Amino acid sequence: MTVDGEPFDMYHAEAKVEQYYRQLNLKEGTLTRELVWTSPKGKKLKLETLRMVPLDENRKNVYVQEYVVTPLSENIDSIVIQSEMNGKVTNKPQSKDPRVGAGFTGQVLKMKRRAAQDPKYSFIESRTTCSNLSLMCGMANTMTYDDKVVEPDCSEIDEQAIRHEFTIPVHKKKDAKIVLRKYVVYVSTQCFRDEEKSEGDCSEYVEKTASKVLKQTMSVDFSKLLDEQKVFLANYYETATIDIKGDDMLQQGLRFNIFHLLQAVGRDGITNVGAKGISGEGYNGHYFWDTEIYILPFFLYSRPDIARNLVQFRVGTLDKARQRAQELGGIKKGALYPWRTIHGDECSAYFPAGTAQLHINADIAWAFKQYMEATDDTELLIHGGAEMILEMARFWLEYGNWSPAGHFQINCVTGPDEYTCLVNNNYYTNIMVQDALSYAVDIAYQLRYEHGAAYEQLCSKISLDESELNEMKKAADKMYLPYDKYIGVHPQDDSFLQKKPWDFENTPADKYPLLMNFHYLVIYKFKVLKQADLVLALLLQSDKFTENEKKVNFDYYEPLTTHDSSLSTAVYSVVAAEIGYYQKAYNYFKCTARMDLDNIHNNSQHGIHTACMAGTWMCVVRGFAGFSVYNNVVHLNPYLPQEWKGYSFKLTYKGAVLKVEVNSKTVVYTCVNGGRINFVHGNTQKIYLKKGRSKEVLLKDKFEDLTTLNFDSVVIDLDAAIPTIQQCHFESWREVLTTFFEQKLDIKNCGLNSGFTVNDYLKDLRNQIASHRFAGMYYFLALQTAQQPTRKEAVPREINSPTRSQNAGCAVTHDCRSGQHRATEKERA
Repeated sequence: MTVDGEPFDMYHAEAKVEQYYRQLNLKEGTLTRELVWTSPKGKKLKLETLRMVPLDENRKNVYVQEYVVTPLSENIDSIVIQSEMNGKVTNKPQSKDPRVGAGFTGQVLKMKRRAAQDPKYSFIESRTTCSNLSLMCGMANTMTYDDKVVEPDCSEIDEQAIRHEFTIPVHKKKDAKIVLRKYVVYVSTQCFRDEEKSEGDCSEYVEKTASKVLKQTMSVDFSKLLDEQKVFLANYYETATIDIKGDDMLQQGLRFNIFHLLQAVGRDGITNVGAKGISGEGYNGHYFWDTEIYILPFFLYSRPDIARNLVQFRVGTLDKARQRAQELGGIKKGALYPWRTIHGDECSAYFPAGTAQLHINADIAWAFKQYMEATDDTELLIHGGAEMILEMARFWLEYGNWSPAGHFQINCVTGPDEYTCLVNNNYYTNIMVQDALSYAVDIAYQLRYEHGAAYEQLCSKISLDESELNEMKKAADKMYLPYDKYIGVHPQDDSFLQKKPWDFENTPADKYPLLMNFHYLVIYKFKVLKQADLVLALLLQSDKFTENEKKVNFDYYEPLTTHDSSLSTAVYSVVAAEIGYYQKAYNYFKCTARMDLDNIHNNSQHGIHTACMAGTWMCVVRGFAGFSVYNNVVHLNPYLPQEWKGYSFKLTYKGAVLKVEVNSKTVVYTCVNGGRINFVHGNTQKIYLKKGRSKEVLLKDKFEDLTTLNFDSVVIDLDAAIPTIQQCHFESWREVLTTFFEQKLDIKNCGLNSGFTVNDYLKDLRNQIASHRFAGMYYFLALQTAQQPTRKEAVPREINSPTRSQNAGCAVTHDCRSGQHRATEKERA
């Protein structure tokens, strides 16, 4: 835009910007900006912009923008506005930050051709450098000035850009609005299924599609497009949102995350969810295990239709997973899914922290199992789902091996923790594979007995026989899951416990994350974690561990975890809530909820963290509300964080929608939709609800984790610990009462003080006790006890301050902003 020849430039040294305001409206799905600008020559105007990407799947290829200019001074003669579509786009320079991924250099999209159907419609077709995918971008513009239509002066076509130019003669008239509306469509060959593509006429195909979508969009009133977005989001939030009372900042973080998840997710079965969503170039738009472990559960229990499409993406790329397994060499059967991908091909460049993370197969199997439990989607099971699960199970039989002791082992893998690579028997991998193998056998038998024809057809297609199922069951039953009886924990892998602990105390805050400041070979040598690994196993396979096992392992691994990965804090929050470390759970949740809004990891400029965003939902629903599903039974065991007044959310399970409202004393369950839902509250109480029915239940009192609470004093009941407690009580009360009666009674005369009766004295005594006048006797009792031990065991055992590695109940907190650990210095006796 130019104003009487002066280019609009917010950063011009002599220009002035006032009343700048920008807003992301999560309810309406729009990004707006307002400002007042005065040019160096004193030309003043107001600029208002609105951007919207329709989220409805029916308009998934569309982007619209409104650009409103209002002259505010009477010294403006004309304004020229250019609307451009630029095909010469380059990525940001490659970063040294390995979290960003391998950056591209130069122009990635090569422009193939430009086209202008008429002055209104223009198109640019580009192709990717390596994969030769075609992208067609179309643009159309409309403009009005003072409610009158303005036609473009020209449509300039540069070497790689197209511009529509409008000249508006203002004639020193102020307050009349110039309104430019820009309509853009993007259509690529990836948007359509293989059978719908034709390489020969690909260019013509995408242009026709783009032209059709563009004209359809322009035929709809602009205000209607905005209204459609509001309605769509209202329907989405109806089952997806979490409402909390008591913390507006965390509520904002929750809503921001839930919005971004919808904006990022692919909903066509062909696309998935990038680790950075669509907000930045980090990780090059690749899909990871983030989808199955973090993101899919959120959609599964809020929008199961979207979850189905995410599962369908993996089913649809099974053939490429088979090819990938063959590429490893020595693998004759089975499928191995890529660690990072877009089309199904492996895109990871650093295999120790890429392909070696073979647990991706088990993660996909776990997610599919969760999906089937929540939906009973037999159609997807028959048409590709069972085949995928069995082919992944076959891979484990090929890759794993039997030890001389008769255990099934999986060697040379990398678990979730990327600070520990290429190890033998990563516990997380082994226990997840055990579950995947058992599940493969279960669904094979389910198909055999419930859908015999489909089972026979599948066996014929993939040459599956009974001996393979027996081998899968045997491997699952004999899976090596080590336990160290000396320290009482499960080793993260065969070598982890033998490593030297990282020197956290002498690692300054500016050296985190470690991966940015130390070579990987240095990090790999030490006992240090980037993110939850075995603790993630405690979460995903929760029913296989006792509460005490969870506590012991959590206490061991938490101090060793830097949380340098954004995937970590959500997992620690949920497990902390499960074992009663409620304050820790809340602190980890706060880091998770505002990871991107507060740029806690200092890399949100490369894109948001979609897995972490979904982890926010996990913290509340799985952590605070105690939601889980075991053997097709829903369990809920909610508590209220002491910082809140209440919270609520909805769960979708087998077609029913359950609303959960947690208040200070009770939880109210309501079946708001669907048929009926059965679930267990608090591990013991079975509840059955039909549509429209509610049940209010008292919340259980939960003893807070003392090591994470702030408190002013501690009252210790010594009755059970002191053998001479009766004598101590007698001496204490005699001391107290003697003092009292000496004040009130005339001992010398053996009579009452004048004016008082015995009842008066007793009443006075009761009042003084009630008003805590004698609170000091407890201190006296403790002194007497300490002075008169009669047996060795009567003396309270001295408890030394636990070390970082012992973590024996020590209150260890983590500063997620700096990556540092710090241990509180509480004396405990």
